[in-house]
Parts: sequence; C-alpha cells; structure tokens
Amino acid sequence: MGLRFISGVFNLPTAVLYGSLSFFLSVLHNVFLLYYVDTFVSVYKIDKLSFWIGETVFLIWNSLNDPLFGWLSDHIFLSTKQSNVDISTPDVVLKRLKALGRNGPLFALSFLAFWVSWAHPGIQFLICLCLYDSFLTMVDLNHNALLADLAVSAVERTRLNFHCSLFSAIGSLSVFASYTVWNKEDFFSFRIFCVILAAISAFGFTVSTWLLKQRFQARSSSVSDQDILKELLVEESSVSPEKNITLFEYLKQLSRHRNFLWFVCMNLVQVFHCHFNSNFFPLFLEHLLSDRISVSTGSFLLGISYIAPHLNNMYFLSLCQKYGVYSVVRWLFIIKLVLSVLMLFAGPDQIYLLCIFIASNRVFTEGTCKLLNLVITDLVDEDFVLNRRKQAASALMFGMVALVTKPGQTFAPLIGTWLLCVYTGYDIFQRDAMNNISTEPQMDSSQVMTTTLRHGCFYLLVFIPITCALLQLFTWSHFTLHGKRLISVKNYRQAQNHNPTDVKDI
Repeated sequence: MGLRFISGVFNLPTAVLYGSLSFFLSVLHNVFLLYYVDTFVSVYKIDKLSFWIGETVFLIWNSLNDPLFGWLSDHIFLSTKQSNVDISTPDVVLKRLKALGRNGPLFALSFLAFWVSWAHPGIQFLICLCLYDSFLTMVDLNHNALLADLAVSAVERTRLNFHCSLFSAIGSLSVFASYTVWNKEDFFSFRIFCVILAAISAFGFTVSTWLLKQRFQARSSSVSDQDILKELLVEESSVSPEKNITLFEYLKQLSRHRNFLWFVCMNLVQVFHCHFNSNFFPLFLEHLLSDRISVSTGSFLLGISYIAPHLNNMYFLSLCQKYGVYSVVRWLFIIKLVLSVLMLFAGPDQIYLLCIFIASNRVFTEGTCKLLNLVITDLVDEDFVLNRRKQAASALMFGMVALVTKPGQTFAPLIGTWLLCVYTGYDIFQRDAMNNISTEPQMDSSQVMTTTLRHGCFYLLVFIPITCALLQLFTWSHFTLHGKRLISVKNYRQAQNHNPTDVKDI
C-alpha cells in the first residue's frame, strides 16, 4: 500500500529513476574506496602478509565474478536468430530490475561489515572484500547493462548517463560528511554514520527498482505475454540446446573482437589509475599538504575531488554529443599528460599548483571512467551485429570487460605501496615506518625523513599519470569503433530490433 502511494506521488521519468540508482551506489562506494585500506592498516592493524594475501585472493575473485555473474545472467541471450524463443526488451529490463531490487539491499549490508572488528584482521579483510565485491558486481553489472538495454541511440544513452552523473555527484557528498566524523582513535561516530548511509541505500534500491518494475511491467504486458519472463528465468530448457553458444565459443568470438581487445587494454590502465588516486589521496594530503593547508581546505579538496568528476562529466557528455566519445576521451588523456608534465617541472613546493593538480587529476581520471560505460554499450552493439545475436548480451559484455580490467583495482594499492617503499623506505604496515627512511648524519633526521617521504609521494603523484596517459594514448589510437563505423553498427542494430523500447517512450 505504501509503495503504491509512493508510485502515485512520485511519477518520475524513467531516466531519473535509473539515475537515482547511481546515488544509492556511490553514497556507499566512495566511502568504501576512501577508508577501507586506512581502516585495516591504521585501525585494525593488519599485518603486511595478511594484507597481500587478502589483496591477491581479492584480485582473483574480483576478476572472475564479473564474467561469471554476467554469463549466468545473459548466456540465454547468446542464441542466434534461428532460435524460436522470442525474448522482448521489456522482459530483459525486468530481469535486470529484479536482480537490482534483490542485490541492492544486500550490497548495503555487506558495506557495514567493514567498520566493526569481528574477526582476525586478515580473515575479516579477505571475507569483507570478497563479499562486498560480489554484491557490488551484481548491482554494477545490471545497472550498467540497463544503459545498453533501455536505449540504442547515442542521444538517449547520453541522457541516461547524464542523470547517473548528476546523482553520483549528489551521492559523493557523503565524502564531505565522512571527513567530519572520521577519527582513527574514536571509531564510534564513523560507524553510526556508515549505518545511516547503508539504511538510505537499501531503502533507495528497494523503492527505485519497484517503481521501475511497475512501469516496465505495464509496458511488457502491452507488447508481449507475461509468461515470457517466467520462461526466461526458469524454463531455459525451452531453448534448443544446439542453438545455444557455449562459454568457449563466446570467448573465441571475443578474441576476434578487435575493438574489445584494444578497449580492455586501455581500460585496465584507467581502472588502475582511478583506484590509485582513491587509495592514496589521504596519503598525498597528509605528506604533501597537511602542514601547509588548513584542515578545512583539506576537507574541501577531498570532497571536491569526489564531486567535481560527476559534475564535470555533465559537460563532457555534452561534448560527446557534439564530437563523439572517442575524441573526448582522447583529449582527456592528452590533458592528463600535459598537466602531469607541467606539475613535474613545477616541483613539490608550489602549494597552490599542487592543490589544483591533486584535485584535477582525480577530476579528469574519474571523468574518463564515467564516459567509458558509453563505449562499452557501443561494444555491446558491435558484438550484437558481428555475431548476429538474438538479444544483446549487455551484462555479459560488461562482465568480460571487468574480467580483464578489474585486476587494476588490486594492483593500485599493491604497486603504490611497493613503489613508495622502494623509493623512500617508508612502509605503511610498520608502526615505526618513519624510522626505516635512510638519513644522512650531517642533517637533522626528522627533517630528512619528512623531505624524503614528501619527494617520494610527489614523484609517485606525477609519474603514475604520465605513464598511464602514454599507455592509454597508444592503445586508444588503435580503437576504431567511432565515426562512420559506429553509425553503421547502430543503424544495423536498430533495424534488427522489431519492437525496440526507447527510454523516452516509457
């Protein structure tokens, strides 16, 4: 009864409801990215071996669960056109929404498991990471897949992505609030804060997905028999076995998908750079700026670096409509390279430039990440055309991209801490880490420690984006799904959809 009341009062457009799911995701995930490493290292005192073992196991699971969940979700769609099973687009959307409504609240619960010590730090680290990533994957896969399923045209997909950016920006406000309650010595306030965030997220996923399901069930009943959805979910045996494509055959098809291969190479570097920025942002603030800026300035830099990418992405999306995603992403790589080189020559003592660079580095890097979902939806279209699919396997494509690119999420903290230790001798896992930094006898030891660590953080800050930008410009130059080829692919897919569902019609 209550949900029916909500449905009547909030008769929101589909694009707004779809975008709101990004809020309920980002309001938790930004806090997770910013604090999970520091929580286990500084609060729970995890040892170095347990941290590396946990990250290694997480690397394997994090890479495998995306294609696994994508295959379980979409393998029925891989049958060719000759199959006699008719699966309509509204039914596919309903399947995605059912998964989101189930896994969204569970994702919120798994988020809470990080902030209370309930086991040995090494065991808790491993279990929490794998559990959280499992539900995050289910939510992320189905939400991203909806971007390809709700619309085919670039204009409508850009509009959906625009609402995602808007709501993600609002969700990033949780970072501002988290900074005021974050205290390594007294964790109680931060825990209460996380419980409130999780409750908001769980309730939001439940309401938004219910409202969307009501809308698409009405659409589905007007174009097809509702029993098709049951057949899709339960009676998979109705599909002729000889018409189904096996996982091995699908992987062979992907191995011949040239644009997919170049894209995942580029995106692997992008995922690494995004998570490197998130994991080491507090470290850069502490050792590069903490003694030269006020606490309020540090809080502002932290918050704006999480919110600005989403706001800026709205402008990037308008550029994408005018110039195409390919050109916008290429120019973002060039800007990242130029800014990093300029910062390298300016040096670590230019405080105002350093503040601008640290914030802008996250803005351009995260902004690029938000645009890449549009590129993956184009790959979904190209896969549909190249392999003559009966229905686009959107979640499976996102899962296969994640299979190759998700290791960058684990490599970021491992490579970052290793490089810092090699260059400066500073080991974040040792309580007397500052004592390991080599000093010169003729200089004050504390001054040398601080200076060495500061320069180490600075070179890490500038050389990582320089390296990433060069690798990305090389791989992106080989990607050909843009211009006339992209137009041809979209025209073919739209022509093959007998009953297309466009978001603006719902």
